[in-house]
Amino acid sequence: MSAFTDALVRAAQGSAGISTGDPEHLHRASWAEVHVVARRAAVRLRDRGLRPGAAVAVLAGAPAAVAPVAQAVWLAGGSVTMLHQPTPRTDIARFAEETGTVLRVIRASLVVLGEPFESYLPMVRAAGADAVTVTELLAAGDDPAGAGSDGAVPVEVDESSPALLQLTSGSTATPKAVQITHGNLWANVVSMCAAAGLTEADTMVSWLPLFHDMGMVGFLTLPMCRGIETVAVTPRDFLADPLSWPRLISRTRGTATAAPNFAFALTARVLARAQEELDLSTMRFALNGAEPIDVDAVAAFSEAGARFGLPDTAVVCAYGMAEATLGVAFHPRGTPVQVDTVSARELEEDRRAVPAGADPDAPVRRFPLLGPPLDGIELSVRAEDGTALGEREVGVLHLRGDSITERYLTVDGPRPTRGDDDWLDTGDLGYLVDGQVVVCGRVKDVIIMGGRNLYPTDIEKVAASVEGVRAGNAVAVRWTAPGGRESFAVAVESRDAGDAGAAERIAAQVRSAVTAAMGVRPAAVQVLPPGSLPKTPSGKLRRTAAAKLIGPAG
Repeated sequence: MSAFTDALVRAAQGSAGISTGDPEHLHRASWAEVHVVARRAAVRLRDRGLRPGAAVAVLAGAPAAVAPVAQAVWLAGGSVTMLHQPTPRTDIARFAEETGTVLRVIRASLVVLGEPFESYLPMVRAAGADAVTVTELLAAGDDPAGAGSDGAVPVEVDESSPALLQLTSGSTATPKAVQITHGNLWANVVSMCAAAGLTEADTMVSWLPLFHDMGMVGFLTLPMCRGIETVAVTPRDFLADPLSWPRLISRTRGTATAAPNFAFALTARVLARAQEELDLSTMRFALNGAEPIDVDAVAAFSEAGARFGLPDTAVVCAYGMAEATLGVAFHPRGTPVQVDTVSARELEEDRRAVPAGADPDAPVRRFPLLGPPLDGIELSVRAEDGTALGEREVGVLHLRGDSITERYLTVDGPRPTRGDDDWLDTGDLGYLVDGQVVVCGRVKDVIIMGGRNLYPTDIEKVAASVEGVRAGNAVAVRWTAPGGRESFAVAVESRDAGDAGAAERIAAQVRSAVTAAMGVRPAAVQVLPPGSLPKTPSGKLRRTAAAKLIGPAG
Protein backbone atom coordinates (compact mmCIF):
# COMPACT_ATOMS: atom_id res chain seq x y z
CA MET A 1 0.00 0.00 0.00
CA SER A 2 1.05 3.65 -0.25
CA ALA A 3 3.06 5.24 2.56
CA PHE A 4 0.03 7.39 3.41
CA THR A 5 -2.38 4.45 3.68
CA ASP A 6 0.16 2.52 5.72
CA ALA A 7 0.43 5.51 8.08
CA LEU A 8 -3.37 5.55 8.58
CA VAL A 9 -3.27 1.91 9.65
CA ARG A 10 -0.28 2.41 11.96
CA ALA A 11 -1.79 5.52 13.58
CA ALA A 12 -4.81 3.43 14.61
CA GLN A 13 -2.56 1.38 16.86
CA GLY A 14 -1.85 4.33 19.17
CA SER A 15 -3.88 5.90 21.95
CA ALA A 16 -4.51 9.34 20.39
CA GLY A 17 -7.89 10.37 19.05
CA ILE A 18 -10.26 13.16 18.06
CA SER A 19 -12.63 15.19 20.25
CA THR A 20 -15.55 16.82 18.45
CA GLY A 21 -18.99 18.30 18.98
CA ASP A 22 -20.18 21.25 21.05
CA PRO A 23 -17.09 23.14 22.28
CA GLU A 24 -18.45 22.93 25.84
CA HIS A 25 -19.37 19.24 25.64
CA LEU A 26 -16.82 17.41 23.51
CA HIS A 27 -17.09 13.75 22.60
CA ARG A 28 -13.89 11.76 22.04
CA ALA A 29 -13.14 8.77 19.84
CA SER A 30 -9.70 7.23 19.53
CA TRP A 31 -8.15 6.97 16.07
CA ALA A 32 -8.39 3.20 16.64
CA GLU A 33 -12.16 3.50 17.01
CA VAL A 34 -12.36 5.74 13.93
CA HIS A 35 -10.35 3.16 12.02
CA VAL A 36 -12.67 0.26 12.92
CA VAL A 37 -15.67 2.22 11.64
CA ALA A 38 -13.75 3.30 8.54
CA ARG A 39 -12.73 -0.27 7.64
CA ARG A 40 -16.34 -1.41 7.82
CA ALA A 41 -17.45 1.54 5.69
CA ALA A 42 -14.62 0.85 3.21
CA VAL A 43 -16.02 -2.63 2.63
CA ARG A 44 -19.45 -1.15 1.99
CA LEU A 45 -17.94 1.29 -0.49
CA ARG A 46 -16.27 -1.55 -2.36
CA ASP A 47 -19.49 -3.55 -2.32
CA ARG A 48 -21.23 -0.53 -3.88
CA GLY A 49 -18.75 -0.72 -6.74
CA LEU A 50 -16.14 1.85 -5.72
CA ARG A 51 -12.95 1.13 -7.60
CA PRO A 52 -9.36 2.28 -6.92
CA GLY A 53 -8.87 5.83 -8.13
CA ALA A 54 -12.59 6.66 -8.18
CA ALA A 55 -13.73 9.98 -6.74
CA VAL A 56 -16.06 10.29 -3.75
CA ALA A 57 -17.55 13.69 -2.93
CA VAL A 58 -18.39 14.49 0.69
CA LEU A 59 -20.83 17.16 1.88
CA ALA A 60 -20.76 17.10 5.68
CA GLY A 61 -20.04 19.65 8.36
CA ALA A 62 -19.15 17.59 11.43
CA PRO A 63 -15.51 16.45 11.84
CA ALA A 64 -16.82 13.36 13.68
CA ALA A 65 -18.49 12.28 10.42
CA VAL A 66 -15.83 13.41 7.97
CA ALA A 67 -12.94 11.59 9.70
CA PRO A 68 -14.25 8.01 9.32
CA VAL A 69 -15.82 8.70 5.90
CA ALA A 70 -12.59 10.12 4.44
CA GLN A 71 -10.53 7.30 5.91
CA ALA A 72 -13.00 4.74 4.52
CA VAL A 73 -12.62 6.18 1.03
CA TRP A 74 -8.83 6.03 1.28
CA LEU A 75 -8.87 2.47 2.61
CA ALA A 76 -11.10 1.53 -0.33
CA GLY A 77 -8.62 3.11 -2.76
CA GLY A 78 -10.69 6.16 -3.73
CA SER A 79 -10.08 9.90 -3.60
CA VAL A 80 -11.93 12.43 -1.42
CA THR A 81 -13.41 15.75 -2.53
CA MET A 82 -14.85 17.97 0.20
CA LEU A 83 -17.69 19.93 -1.40
CA HIS A 84 -18.16 23.59 -0.53
CA GLN A 85 -21.02 24.03 1.89
CA PRO A 86 -24.07 26.25 1.37
CA THR A 87 -24.73 29.06 3.83
CA PRO A 88 -28.04 30.61 4.93
CA ARG A 89 -27.58 33.17 2.12
CA THR A 90 -27.06 30.52 -0.56
CA ASP A 91 -29.52 30.20 -3.43
CA ILE A 92 -30.20 26.44 -3.24
CA ALA A 93 -31.18 26.11 -6.89
CA ARG A 94 -27.92 27.72 -7.96
CA PHE A 95 -26.02 25.63 -5.40
CA ALA A 96 -27.53 22.44 -6.88
CA GLU A 97 -26.50 23.50 -10.39
CA GLU A 98 -22.95 24.40 -9.36
CA THR A 99 -22.55 21.22 -7.30
CA GLY A 100 -23.68 19.20 -10.30
CA THR A 101 -20.91 20.86 -12.34
CA VAL A 102 -18.33 20.00 -9.67
CA LEU A 103 -19.46 16.37 -9.63
CA ARG A 104 -19.02 16.17 -13.39
CA VAL A 105 -15.57 17.81 -13.23
CA ILE A 106 -14.26 15.28 -10.69
CA ARG A 107 -16.28 12.42 -12.23
CA ALA A 108 -17.70 11.51 -8.84
CA SER A 109 -18.80 7.91 -8.51
CA LEU A 110 -20.53 8.57 -5.19
CA VAL A 111 -21.65 11.48 -2.97
CA VAL A 112 -21.72 11.04 0.81
CA LEU A 113 -24.05 13.43 2.66
CA GLY A 114 -23.80 14.17 6.38
CA GLU A 115 -25.69 16.46 8.73
CA PRO A 116 -26.90 19.11 8.25
CA PHE A 117 -27.05 18.20 4.54
CA GLU A 118 -28.59 14.69 4.52
CA SER A 119 -31.87 16.23 3.32
CA TYR A 120 -30.08 17.08 0.05
CA LEU A 121 -30.08 13.38 -0.91
CA PRO A 122 -33.01 13.69 -3.39
CA MET A 123 -31.41 16.78 -4.96
CA VAL A 124 -28.11 14.97 -5.54
CA ARG A 125 -29.81 11.89 -6.97
CA ALA A 126 -31.93 14.12 -9.22
CA ALA A 127 -28.64 15.43 -10.63
CA GLY A 128 -27.83 11.88 -11.70
CA ALA A 129 -25.29 11.05 -8.97
CA ASP A 130 -25.24 8.00 -6.74
CA ALA A 131 -25.55 9.12 -3.13
CA VAL A 132 -25.58 7.73 0.40
CA THR A 133 -25.90 9.32 3.83
CA VAL A 134 -23.20 9.22 6.46
CA THR A 135 -25.69 7.44 8.74
CA GLU A 136 -26.14 4.63 6.21
CA LEU A 137 -22.45 4.34 5.38
CA LEU A 138 -21.23 4.25 8.98
CA ALA A 139 -24.04 2.15 10.47
CA ALA A 140 -22.92 -0.61 12.82
CA GLY A 141 -22.78 -4.04 11.22
CA ASP A 142 -20.68 -7.05 10.45
CA ASP A 143 -17.20 -7.39 9.00
CA PRO A 144 -15.08 -4.81 10.84
CA ALA A 145 -11.97 -6.76 9.84
CA GLY A 146 -12.40 -5.79 6.21
CA ALA A 147 -13.31 -8.95 4.29
CA GLY A 148 -15.86 -8.10 1.62
CA SER A 149 -17.07 -9.32 -1.75
CA ASP A 150 -14.21 -7.53 -3.48
CA GLY A 151 -11.52 -8.63 -1.03
CA ALA A 152 -9.84 -7.14 2.00
CA VAL A 153 -9.09 -3.52 2.77
CA PRO A 154 -6.93 -1.48 2.67
CA VAL A 155 -6.87 -1.66 -1.12
CA GLU A 156 -3.46 -1.62 -2.74
CA VAL A 157 -2.73 1.75 -4.39
CA ASP A 158 0.53 3.32 -5.49
CA GLU A 159 1.97 6.74 -4.75
CA SER A 160 0.57 8.19 -7.99
CA SER A 161 -3.04 7.35 -7.11
CA PRO A 162 -5.26 10.37 -6.30
CA ALA A 163 -6.02 10.85 -2.60
CA LEU A 164 -7.62 14.32 -2.55
CA LEU A 165 -9.29 16.41 -5.23
CA GLN A 166 -9.09 19.82 -3.55
CA LEU A 167 -11.48 22.43 -4.92
CA THR A 168 -9.66 25.72 -5.32
CA SER A 169 -10.93 29.13 -4.31
CA GLY A 170 -12.52 31.14 -7.07
CA SER A 171 -15.73 31.24 -9.04
CA THR A 172 -17.94 28.26 -8.24
CA ALA A 173 -19.43 28.59 -11.72
CA THR A 174 -16.14 27.38 -13.23
CA PRO A 175 -14.84 24.90 -10.64
CA LYS A 176 -11.31 23.59 -10.64
CA ALA A 177 -9.87 20.80 -8.52
CA VAL A 178 -6.24 20.14 -7.69
CA GLN A 179 -5.43 16.43 -7.94
CA ILE A 180 -3.31 15.52 -4.91
CA THR A 181 -1.76 12.06 -5.03
CA HIS A 182 -0.86 9.76 -2.15
CA GLY A 183 2.77 10.66 -2.80
CA ASN A 184 2.08 14.42 -2.76
CA LEU A 185 0.05 14.15 0.43
CA TRP A 186 2.55 12.07 2.37
CA ALA A 187 5.52 14.21 1.28
CA ASN A 188 3.80 17.37 2.53
CA VAL A 189 2.61 15.80 5.78
CA VAL A 190 6.14 14.65 6.59
CA SER A 191 7.72 18.03 5.77
CA MET A 192 5.07 20.00 7.71
CA CYS A 193 5.50 17.80 10.78
CA ALA A 194 9.26 18.32 10.61
CA ALA A 195 8.96 22.11 10.26
CA ALA A 196 6.32 22.41 13.00
CA GLY A 197 7.95 19.83 15.26
CA LEU A 198 4.63 17.95 15.50
CA THR A 199 4.78 14.64 17.39
CA GLU A 200 2.43 12.28 19.23
CA ALA A 201 2.94 14.48 22.32
CA ASP A 202 1.01 17.36 20.70
CA THR A 203 -2.65 18.33 20.89
CA MET A 204 -3.98 20.09 17.79
CA VAL A 205 -6.98 22.43 18.08
CA SER A 206 -9.03 23.59 15.07
CA TRP A 207 -12.35 25.12 14.03
CA LEU A 208 -11.34 25.38 10.35
CA PRO A 209 -13.77 24.29 7.60
CA LEU A 210 -12.93 20.87 6.19
CA PHE A 211 -13.64 21.94 2.61
CA HIS A 212 -10.56 24.19 2.92
CA ASP A 213 -7.10 22.63 2.56
CA MET A 214 -5.79 24.01 5.86
CA GLY A 215 -8.63 22.33 7.72
CA MET A 216 -8.82 19.07 5.77
CA VAL A 217 -5.10 18.42 5.23
CA GLY A 218 -3.52 20.25 8.14
CA PHE A 219 -5.93 19.55 10.97
CA LEU A 220 -7.71 16.31 10.09
CA THR A 221 -5.69 14.24 7.63
CA LEU A 222 -2.31 15.03 9.20
CA PRO A 223 -3.20 14.10 12.81
CA MET A 224 -5.24 11.11 11.63
CA CYS A 225 -2.27 9.58 9.82
CA ARG A 226 0.34 10.62 12.40
CA GLY A 227 -1.55 9.55 15.52
CA ILE A 228 -1.82 13.04 17.07
CA GLU A 229 -4.51 14.08 19.55
CA THR A 230 -6.95 16.50 17.91
CA VAL A 231 -9.79 18.77 18.99
CA ALA A 232 -12.00 19.78 16.07
CA VAL A 233 -15.11 21.96 16.14
CA THR A 234 -16.78 23.92 13.33
CA PRO A 235 -16.45 27.44 11.87
CA ARG A 236 -19.98 28.13 13.11
CA ASP A 237 -18.80 27.49 16.68
CA PHE A 238 -15.97 30.00 16.30
CA LEU A 239 -18.03 32.69 14.59
CA ALA A 240 -20.79 32.41 17.20
CA ASP A 241 -18.24 32.91 19.98
CA PRO A 242 -14.65 33.77 18.93
CA LEU A 243 -13.51 33.30 22.53
CA SER A 244 -14.38 29.60 22.18
CA TRP A 245 -11.10 29.13 20.27
CA PRO A 246 -8.69 30.27 23.05
CA ARG A 247 -11.05 28.66 25.56
CA LEU A 248 -10.62 25.28 23.84
CA ILE A 249 -6.86 25.73 23.74
CA SER A 250 -6.86 26.47 27.46
CA ARG A 251 -9.11 23.59 28.44
CA THR A 252 -7.44 20.91 26.29
CA ARG A 253 -3.84 22.13 26.78
CA GLY A 254 -3.58 22.69 23.04
CA THR A 255 -0.11 23.00 21.54
CA ALA A 256 -0.84 23.60 17.84
CA THR A 257 -3.56 25.50 16.00
CA ALA A 258 -4.11 27.52 12.84
CA ALA A 259 -6.42 30.13 11.34
CA PRO A 260 -6.59 32.73 8.58
CA ASN A 261 -5.50 36.25 9.39
CA PHE A 262 -8.99 37.66 10.02
CA ALA A 263 -9.47 35.20 12.91
CA PHE A 264 -6.33 36.40 14.65
CA ALA A 265 -7.55 40.01 14.33
CA LEU A 266 -11.03 39.14 15.61
CA THR A 267 -9.75 37.02 18.49
CA ALA A 268 -7.28 39.73 19.52
CA ARG A 269 -10.22 42.06 20.14
CA VAL A 270 -12.17 39.59 22.29
CA LEU A 271 -9.07 38.47 24.18
CA ALA A 272 -8.20 42.06 25.00
CA ARG A 273 -11.44 42.46 26.96
CA ALA A 274 -11.85 38.87 28.21
CA GLN A 275 -12.44 38.61 31.95
CA GLU A 276 -12.31 34.83 32.42
CA GLU A 277 -9.27 32.79 33.38
CA LEU A 278 -7.46 31.26 30.42
CA ASP A 279 -4.13 29.44 30.15
CA LEU A 280 -2.52 29.74 26.71
CA SER A 281 0.97 28.87 27.92
CA THR A 282 0.92 25.45 26.22
CA MET A 283 0.44 26.92 22.73
CA ARG A 284 3.70 26.76 20.80
CA PHE A 285 2.57 26.70 17.13
CA ALA A 286 -0.29 28.99 16.08
CA LEU A 287 -0.09 29.11 12.29
CA ASN A 288 -1.37 32.21 10.49
CA GLY A 289 -1.98 31.61 6.82
CA ALA A 290 -4.48 31.32 3.94
CA GLU A 291 -4.58 35.04 3.05
CA PRO A 292 -2.28 38.09 3.15
CA ILE A 293 -0.96 38.34 6.70
CA ASP A 294 -1.37 41.64 8.52
CA VAL A 295 1.55 42.05 10.91
CA ASP A 296 -0.49 44.45 13.03
CA ALA A 297 -3.14 41.75 13.56
CA VAL A 298 -0.41 39.29 14.57
CA ALA A 299 1.05 41.78 17.04
CA ALA A 300 -2.39 42.52 18.50
CA PHE A 301 -3.11 38.81 18.97
CA SER A 302 0.24 38.18 20.63
CA GLU A 303 -0.17 41.20 22.91
CA ALA A 304 -3.72 40.27 23.91
CA GLY A 305 -2.71 36.65 24.56
CA ALA A 306 0.36 37.56 26.60
CA ARG A 307 -1.61 38.16 29.80
CA PHE A 308 -2.95 34.60 29.48
CA GLY A 309 0.54 33.15 29.11
CA LEU A 310 0.72 32.98 25.31
CA PRO A 311 4.43 32.73 24.40
CA ASP A 312 5.74 35.53 22.17
CA THR A 313 7.05 32.84 19.82
CA ALA A 314 3.71 31.05 19.40
CA VAL A 315 2.42 32.72 16.23
CA VAL A 316 3.94 31.25 13.07
CA CYS A 317 3.38 33.09 9.79
CA ALA A 318 3.18 30.73 6.83
CA TYR A 319 2.74 30.40 3.09
CA GLY A 320 0.77 27.63 1.47
CA MET A 321 -1.48 26.66 -1.42
CA ALA A 322 -3.51 23.68 -2.61
CA GLU A 323 -1.12 23.10 -5.54
CA ALA A 324 1.60 22.34 -2.98
CA THR A 325 -0.86 20.03 -1.14
CA LEU A 326 -0.84 22.58 1.69
CA GLY A 327 2.38 23.97 3.20
CA VAL A 328 5.14 25.77 1.28
CA ALA A 329 7.01 27.69 4.00
CA PHE A 330 6.71 28.10 7.77
CA HIS A 331 8.42 30.77 9.84
CA PRO A 332 10.99 28.94 12.04
CA ARG A 333 9.18 27.69 15.13
CA GLY A 334 10.27 28.92 18.52
CA THR A 335 11.27 32.37 17.24
CA PRO A 336 9.27 35.63 17.28
CA VAL A 337 7.64 36.84 14.07
CA GLN A 338 10.09 38.77 11.90
CA VAL A 339 8.87 41.76 9.90
CA ASP A 340 10.59 43.12 6.82
CA THR A 341 10.02 46.89 6.52
CA VAL A 342 10.83 48.14 3.03
CA SER A 343 10.64 51.33 1.02
CA ALA A 344 7.23 51.67 -0.60
CA ARG A 345 8.70 53.71 -3.47
CA GLU A 346 11.35 51.11 -4.35
CA LEU A 347 8.80 48.31 -4.09
CA GLU A 348 6.18 49.99 -6.25
CA GLU A 349 8.42 51.61 -8.84
CA ASP A 350 11.45 49.33 -9.12
CA ARG A 351 10.09 45.99 -7.83
CA ARG A 352 12.86 45.83 -5.26
CA ALA A 353 12.41 45.22 -1.52
CA VAL A 354 14.91 47.75 -0.18
CA PRO A 355 15.06 48.04 3.63
CA ALA A 356 13.46 51.29 4.79
CA GLY A 357 15.79 54.14 5.61
CA ALA A 358 15.87 56.47 8.59
CA ASP A 359 13.38 59.01 7.20
CA PRO A 360 10.26 58.62 9.39
CA ASP A 361 8.08 60.35 6.79
CA ALA A 362 9.01 58.06 3.91
CA PRO A 363 6.20 55.59 3.11
CA VAL A 364 7.01 51.98 3.90
CA ARG A 365 5.47 48.52 3.50
CA ARG A 366 5.72 45.83 6.16
CA PHE A 367 5.70 42.10 5.36
CA PRO A 368 6.18 39.09 7.64
CA LEU A 369 9.03 36.74 6.81
CA LEU A 370 7.45 33.36 6.12
CA GLY A 371 10.46 31.14 6.62
CA PRO A 372 12.44 28.96 4.20
CA PRO A 373 10.68 26.46 1.91
CA LEU A 374 9.75 23.18 3.60
CA ASP A 375 11.98 20.15 3.11
CA GLY A 376 11.54 18.76 -0.41
CA ILE A 377 10.30 22.04 -1.92
CA GLU A 378 12.39 24.32 -4.13
CA LEU A 379 11.40 27.95 -4.68
CA SER A 380 12.53 30.30 -7.42
CA VAL A 381 11.67 34.00 -7.89
CA ARG A 382 11.37 34.90 -11.56
CA ALA A 383 10.86 37.93 -13.76
CA GLU A 384 8.07 38.04 -16.35
CA ASP A 385 10.43 36.60 -18.98
CA GLY A 386 11.34 33.67 -16.73
CA THR A 387 14.73 35.00 -15.66
CA ALA A 388 15.71 34.00 -12.12
CA LEU A 389 15.91 36.98 -9.79
CA GLY A 390 18.23 37.65 -6.88
CA GLU A 391 17.84 38.54 -3.22
CA ARG A 392 15.16 41.20 -2.59
CA GLU A 393 14.14 41.37 -6.24
CA VAL A 394 10.35 41.06 -6.56
CA GLY A 395 9.00 38.56 -9.04
CA VAL A 396 6.66 35.62 -9.47
CA LEU A 397 7.19 32.68 -7.12
CA HIS A 398 7.72 29.28 -8.74
CA LEU A 399 7.77 25.91 -6.94
CA ARG A 400 8.78 22.33 -7.54
CA GLY A 401 9.12 19.25 -5.34
CA ASP A 402 7.45 16.02 -4.26
CA SER A 403 4.39 17.70 -2.75
CA ILE A 404 3.75 19.92 -5.80
CA THR A 405 0.79 18.51 -7.71
CA GLU A 406 0.80 17.75 -11.41
CA ARG A 407 -2.80 18.14 -12.54
CA TYR A 408 -5.93 20.27 -12.39
CA LEU A 409 -9.35 18.87 -13.19
CA THR A 410 -11.46 21.51 -14.97
CA VAL A 411 -14.73 21.84 -16.89
CA ASP A 412 -12.60 21.52 -20.06
CA GLY A 413 -10.81 18.40 -18.85
CA PRO A 414 -7.48 17.77 -17.08
CA ARG A 415 -4.62 20.20 -17.54
CA PRO A 416 -1.13 20.37 -16.04
CA THR A 417 -0.32 22.51 -13.03
CA ARG A 418 3.37 22.71 -13.94
CA GLY A 419 5.18 24.17 -16.92
CA ASP A 420 7.37 22.27 -19.35
CA ASP A 421 10.32 22.82 -16.99
CA ASP A 422 8.40 21.06 -14.16
CA TRP A 423 8.02 24.29 -12.13
CA LEU A 424 4.66 25.55 -10.85
CA ASP A 425 3.90 29.22 -11.51
CA THR A 426 2.08 30.19 -8.29
CA GLY A 427 0.76 33.52 -9.56
CA ASP A 428 2.06 35.09 -6.33
CA LEU A 429 4.48 38.01 -6.23
CA GLY A 430 7.25 37.93 -3.67
CA TYR A 431 10.94 37.88 -2.90
CA LEU A 432 13.57 36.16 -0.77
CA VAL A 433 15.47 37.50 2.26
CA ASP A 434 18.29 35.29 3.54
CA GLY A 435 16.47 32.27 2.12
CA GLN A 436 13.14 33.21 3.73
CA VAL A 437 10.01 33.74 1.61
CA VAL A 438 8.07 37.01 1.53
CA VAL A 439 4.75 37.26 -0.33
CA CYS A 440 3.53 40.68 -1.56
CA GLY A 441 0.30 39.78 -3.37
CA ARG A 442 -1.25 38.17 -6.45
CA VAL A 443 -0.01 39.05 -9.93
CA LYS A 444 -3.57 39.35 -11.28
CA ASP A 445 -4.59 41.80 -8.53
CA VAL A 446 -1.72 44.30 -8.78
CA ILE A 447 -2.88 47.81 -9.77
CA ILE A 448 -0.49 49.65 -12.09
CA MET A 449 -0.64 53.47 -12.03
CA GLY A 450 2.00 55.80 -13.36
CA GLY A 451 4.60 53.06 -13.40
CA ARG A 452 3.85 52.09 -9.78
CA ASN A 453 2.76 48.62 -8.71
CA LEU A 454 0.10 49.09 -6.02
CA TYR A 455 -0.94 46.11 -3.93
CA PRO A 456 -4.69 45.93 -3.17
CA THR A 457 -4.07 44.70 0.38
CA ASP A 458 -2.27 47.97 1.23
CA ILE A 459 -5.21 50.02 -0.03
CA GLU A 460 -7.74 47.76 1.69
CA LYS A 461 -6.01 48.06 5.03
CA VAL A 462 -6.22 51.85 4.85
CA ALA A 463 -9.88 51.78 3.78
CA ALA A 464 -10.78 49.38 6.58
CA SER A 465 -9.33 51.78 9.16
CA VAL A 466 -12.06 54.34 8.46
CA GLU A 467 -14.74 54.55 11.13
CA GLY A 468 -17.91 52.75 10.05
CA VAL A 469 -16.18 50.27 7.70
CA ARG A 470 -16.58 46.64 8.72
CA ALA A 471 -13.24 45.06 9.60
CA GLY A 472 -11.90 42.87 6.81
CA ASN A 473 -14.58 44.03 4.38
CA ALA A 474 -12.84 46.47 2.07
CA VAL A 475 -11.73 45.64 -1.46
CA ALA A 476 -9.57 47.49 -3.99
CA VAL A 477 -9.78 46.59 -7.67
CA ARG A 478 -8.35 47.67 -10.98
CA TRP A 479 -10.56 50.29 -12.60
CA THR A 480 -10.68 52.11 -15.92
CA ALA A 481 -11.41 55.78 -15.39
CA PRO A 482 -13.19 57.96 -18.01
CA GLY A 483 -10.91 58.43 -20.97
CA GLY A 484 -9.40 54.97 -20.61
CA ARG A 485 -6.87 55.84 -17.92
CA GLU A 486 -6.07 52.88 -15.66
CA SER A 487 -6.89 53.56 -12.03
CA PHE A 488 -8.47 51.74 -9.11
CA ALA A 489 -11.71 51.72 -7.16
CA VAL A 490 -12.61 50.80 -3.60
CA ALA A 491 -15.71 49.14 -2.16
CA VAL A 492 -16.36 48.83 1.55
CA GLU A 493 -19.11 47.32 3.66
CA SER A 494 -20.82 49.31 6.39
CA ARG A 495 -23.88 48.88 8.56
CA ASP A 496 -24.62 52.54 7.74
CA ALA A 497 -24.85 51.92 3.99
CA GLY A 498 -28.59 52.54 4.04
CA ASP A 499 -28.13 56.05 5.42
CA ALA A 500 -27.27 58.26 2.44
CA GLY A 501 -25.56 60.90 4.56
CA ALA A 502 -23.49 58.40 6.53
CA ALA A 503 -22.55 56.51 3.37
CA GLU A 504 -21.39 59.73 1.71
CA ARG A 505 -19.28 60.58 4.78
CA ILE A 506 -17.67 57.13 4.81
CA ALA A 507 -16.92 57.28 1.08
CA ALA A 508 -15.31 60.70 1.45
CA GLN A 509 -13.20 59.57 4.40
CA VAL A 510 -12.10 56.41 2.56
CA ARG A 511 -11.13 58.49 -0.47
CA SER A 512 -9.20 60.94 1.72
CA ALA A 513 -7.44 58.26 3.79
CA VAL A 514 -6.38 56.22 0.75
CA THR A 515 -5.15 59.30 -1.12
CA ALA A 516 -3.10 60.42 1.89
CA ALA A 517 -1.59 57.00 2.52
CA MET A 518 -0.98 55.87 -1.06
CA GLY A 519 -0.39 59.15 -2.86
CA VAL A 520 -3.05 58.34 -5.46
CA ARG A 521 -6.79 58.98 -5.50
CA PRO A 522 -9.32 56.18 -6.10
CA ALA A 523 -11.49 56.73 -9.15
CA ALA A 524 -14.56 55.49 -7.30
CA VAL A 525 -15.60 54.52 -3.77
CA GLN A 526 -18.72 52.46 -3.10
CA VAL A 527 -20.31 51.85 0.33
CA LEU A 528 -22.26 48.58 0.44
CA PRO A 529 -24.45 46.83 3.02
CA PRO A 530 -22.95 43.96 5.08
CA GLY A 531 -22.64 40.70 3.17
CA SER A 532 -22.39 42.39 -0.24
CA LEU A 533 -18.73 41.73 -1.09
CA PRO A 534 -18.32 38.43 -2.93
CA LYS A 535 -15.95 35.99 -1.28
CA THR A 536 -14.67 32.50 -1.95
CA PRO A 537 -15.92 29.64 0.28
CA SER A 538 -12.72 30.03 2.31
CA GLY A 539 -13.46 33.73 2.94
CA LYS A 540 -11.06 35.40 0.50
CA LEU A 541 -12.26 38.48 -1.38
CA ARG A 542 -13.18 37.88 -5.02
CA ARG A 543 -11.89 41.12 -6.50
CA THR A 544 -12.99 40.55 -10.09
CA ALA A 545 -16.56 39.90 -9.00
CA ALA A 546 -16.46 42.83 -6.56
CA ALA A 547 -15.58 45.23 -9.37
CA LYS A 548 -19.06 44.67 -10.85
CA LEU A 549 -20.66 46.14 -7.71
CA ILE A 550 -18.91 49.49 -7.98
CA GLY A 551 -20.73 52.42 -9.53
CA PRO A 552 -19.46 55.21 -11.80
CA ALA A 553 -16.20 56.98 -11.08
CA GLY A 554 -16.35 59.98 -8.83
